[in-house]
Amino acid sequence: MTPAPRSLDPPWVKLVLIALTVVFFVVFIFLPLALVFVQALSKGWDAYVAAWTEPAAVSAIQLTLLTTAVVVPLNSVFGVAAAWLITKYTFRGKTVLVSLLDLPFAVSPVIAGLIFVLVLGNRTPVGAWLDSLGIQVIFAPPGIVLATLFVTFPFVVRELIPLMQSQGREEEEAALTLGARGWQLFFRVTLPNIKWGLLYGMVLCNARAIGEFGAVSVVSGHIRGETNTIPLHVEILYSEYNFTASFAVASILVFIALATLVVKAWLEHRFEKSEKGETP
Repeated sequence: MTPAPRSLDPPWVKLVLIALTVVFFVVFIFLPLALVFVQALSKGWDAYVAAWTEPAAVSAIQLTLLTTAVVVPLNSVFGVAAAWLITKYTFRGKTVLVSLLDLPFAVSPVIAGLIFVLVLGNRTPVGAWLDSLGIQVIFAPPGIVLATLFVTFPFVVRELIPLMQSQGREEEEAALTLGARGWQLFFRVTLPNIKWGLLYGMVLCNARAIGEFGAVSVVSGHIRGETNTIPLHVEILYSEYNFTASFAVASILVFIALATLVVKAWLEHRFEKSEKGETP
């Protein structure tokens, strides 16, 4: 085994960098997270549980989970299809398509939400037509799903494109020569090769979908008990000076974030092992 190269910097440089990193994590990450739980439990366990279980909070949790349950699978399907198209085929406009994948990263989420309001609001032609059919998009759960879809769709595809490009097309071509066709090729060759990257992208998409605020805030209408997600409910409680309840509900997002980090670290470990050819 080749020994790691020795650093040319003096030892004090490493110590300073370690100290700065630790201070940064303590001040900007660990301390704020600790304060969330301190504030959430400041009035006791009963008040903490009551903030979770009151009807508006339960509705916000359910809507957040429902939105995530719709958005993550849809973005996964889109991500696989788009990554397959971009890495396996050559066509006109491919560069433009790749650039458009980063559009949600370039556009403010608030602007994205405003665009949906201007296109699908009740006073627009499309919105009025949908309203005549009994379908309300803006200020209703469908609008929240659409806004969340927009801001999260790059995560899966951006994770898969470099992975599929590095793998090349040799295995698929070999499977084709052996008689594999269509879905058989996808499920037996392509999907096993990209599964860890796909899961990693889904975890990132899930984390963003649960915590999205800007775009959802514009299209939701802030209807308490109906169109508020967890982040919006936290904002309302804080605006009402109900600090204990707001921090208690915010702790849900902290738990989800910590769980996401655990899953992300596990997937990174499995992905690295699969890249080295080891058994996951």
